[in-house]
Amino acid sequence: MTFRAIIVACAAIMAAAPCTGAMAQAPEPFRTRPITLIVPFPAGGPSDALARAVAQGMAAQLRQSIVVENISGASGTIGLTKVVQAVPDGTTLGFGTIGTHVANAALYKKLPYDPLHDFEPIGLAGTAPTMLVARPSLPADDLKSFVTYAEANRARMTYGSAGLGSISHYACVILLSALKQNITHVPYRGVAPAMNDLIGGHIDFMCDQTTTALAQVAGGKIKAIAALSDRPLPQLPAVATAASAGYDVNIRAWNAIFAPARTPPPVIGPLNDALRAAIADAASGAPDAGGRGRPADAGATGAGRRVGPDRARAGARRAGAQGARRVS
Repeated sequence: MTFRAIIVACAAIMAAAPCTGAMAQAPEPFRTRPITLIVPFPAGGPSDALARAVAQGMAAQLRQSIVVENISGASGTIGLTKVVQAVPDGTTLGFGTIGTHVANAALYKKLPYDPLHDFEPIGLAGTAPTMLVARPSLPADDLKSFVTYAEANRARMTYGSAGLGSISHYACVILLSALKQNITHVPYRGVAPAMNDLIGGHIDFMCDQTTTALAQVAGGKIKAIAALSDRPLPQLPAVATAASAGYDVNIRAWNAIFAPARTPPPVIGPLNDALRAAIADAASGAPDAGGRGRPADAGATGAGRRVGPDRARAGARRAGAQGARRVS
């Protein structure tokens, strides 16, 4: 399996089949048992928050209980391995991301699951832009001054992430590859402790989803350096994009719901319908499209397509998963 094949598969997420049969056709035990949605990250992070909002909306549509279970560790692979090993009857689902299904495939030689063949996509749950943010005392206010500072201080600089293979790690891998910088990665166990250390000045920068970073920027706790998107962020129009500084970096995080491979179409169909309806319903708690994250839409279909596979491979080789110090 090639990395490009994984990218193509990720682009097909929103092509997951619409409802192919009524709920009455869905086999047991899907109709009678609670559904478990495994989130392979700690509670409280942006992916967890989105998963819970979407699960609530889907449960209302299905008139069926959906229990969110956080099984974190090993860059999300522990939780998703449980999804792969579950009986493919629709009662166990997984919440995957560009990190678990794309970054991990680039960063690790061997995964306990095959992102292409071991899952049946239900649909895309949401997307969010990413941005480069730094500690307030970092003497840089835009990407040009950031690169100048990094050139002179790269040996002492560190950046944090929610863990190896996380969205925040993957985004920085791509950015640093484009900037031709090699800076020490400090992986945390979740985005919250990483953000806390950034606020405290213990690390220099992060490449985070706007769903997490915008509030901290607005509060003056961290500074925004650049938007890693194809257009400026509506909330921060004065923050230039990486592209405007001459760097081909456009990274939009995505989150999706998957079932184990071989889950039958009469189960996939109602789940897909419920997801689409939950996203369309404001009561599902989906945030708006102004940079804080947004629900699934056609524009987010090619999440992998936005991050070129060649750049992903190059960045992964440079940043890798080697030599990073673990932070508890």
